[in-house]
Amino acid sequence: MSDYDLIVRNARIVTEDRQTEGDIAVKDGRIAAIESDLGGKGSREIDAGGKFVLPGGVDSHVHVEQRSGFGIMCADDFYSGTVSAAFGGTTTIIPFAAQHRGMSLRKVVQDYHEAATPKAVIDYAFHLIVSDPTPQALGQELPALIKDGYTSFKIYMTYDALKLSDYQILDILALARREGALVMVHAENHDMIQWLAHHLVDQGHVAPKFHAIAHARIAEAEATNRAISLARLVDAPMLIVHMSEAEAIETLRQAQKKGLKIFGETCPQYIGLTADDLDKPGVEGAMWCCSPPPRDSAAQEAVWAALKDGTLHTFSSDHAPYQFNEKGKIPKGDKTTFKEMANGVPGLEIRLPLLFSEGVQKGRISLQQFVALTSTNHARLYGLYPRKGTIAVGSDADFVIWDANRDVTIRWQDLHDNVGYTPYEGRQIKGWPVTVVSRGRVIVEDGKLHAERGSGQFLPCASPDSSKPLGRSAPELQAMSRFGAKPLF
Repeated sequence: MSDYDLIVRNARIVTEDRQTEGDIAVKDGRIAAIESDLGGKGSREIDAGGKFVLPGGVDSHVHVEQRSGFGIMCADDFYSGTVSAAFGGTTTIIPFAAQHRGMSLRKVVQDYHEAATPKAVIDYAFHLIVSDPTPQALGQELPALIKDGYTSFKIYMTYDALKLSDYQILDILALARREGALVMVHAENHDMIQWLAHHLVDQGHVAPKFHAIAHARIAEAEATNRAISLARLVDAPMLIVHMSEAEAIETLRQAQKKGLKIFGETCPQYIGLTADDLDKPGVEGAMWCCSPPPRDSAAQEAVWAALKDGTLHTFSSDHAPYQFNEKGKIPKGDKTTFKEMANGVPGLEIRLPLLFSEGVQKGRISLQQFVALTSTNHARLYGLYPRKGTIAVGSDADFVIWDANRDVTIRWQDLHDNVGYTPYEGRQIKGWPVTVVSRGRVIVEDGKLHAERGSGQFLPCASPDSSKPLGRSAPELQAMSRFGAKPLF
């Protein structure tokens, strides 16, 4: 009779803070033992052959089976999206249950569960997108949903259908502070972008490359500074998502030096693409169109520096998959202007391999930093640690056997999403996940999927440590209480 369900032997085990060699034993979906020379027998045994074994990736910024503000449905549903994630070494995703104006948040969550439950092959949690902060949403729905395990939500400072005013943002930040939740912010100055876009279109500049000009760096820098100021006023933790440019990153760095709980995220497109990629004939450049847009080599270096020094806390895909056709990227075909193109690029499957190849292999970040940026920090930030994000006794048996010497040419035909293209076509990278284990199940092996539809599990999130306030609300709010005004929190 076997002692364990699975044993992985001869592994070079890497976590966020150490590397060891040994064997990993799994029982009932969890890690039961980690020892240098493990005795006992497993129902299934895998010889890692000295390869790295890393925690399964956690991707906390994913758009799956989601309708955009323009009403365009993503190319990936919860089956193709989670299959693609698994083949890329990611074992947990946190997509968005997206509220559009007029929608009940509770109904939105119900709809996303109905979409995910029969399809997902890996585990998942949900963020909320809040675009309609009505009294009912703020007074009843959001507090109740936070208690039910939806402890993070995203808000927008741009896009007509989604953007909130500063006043509305303060309402949401105050609620998050009070209830123990984390607010994620898409920080770009809407009016700057609209003003530039209007004048560009008016002069006939409608090609995809002008998207990068309209979404100017200063629009990101200004909105980042403003978002941090709003969070500082009410002493609320915040994550600035998909950061792409140097001034915004430096503003974040300075806020952190002041002790503020402000976190930053970046994505593959900001280390692997530049604005020049949008400069293609006709509307072809739309395949590289996302917001904020890719910048230039100097911006890439700023991103790398922030990944290395910890200013940027997570590396997510921001997988926003739209097919290159009239139902996706280019709703008006070759007549589509940059203002009408669907924003977003696919990146779920190549997130880990690209960062490993460009970061670890080229000495820009350590292997431990890679683990933190792609797994552990996500799990900590969203209240899933230590169940997810590490290799430790008692944690879910989510880990990946990684072949650091495998040379791969990225081709969409070898990927598993439903997009039809990859912006990284032809890119040469080194290192690839070869065996993927999710809750003790070997779900990817020898290039084949071994996971059934609906076998992924929903993960309610705890309130993360990062949601706890520091007691440093702005002097103006402190003065209100001194002069007898009602406390706001």
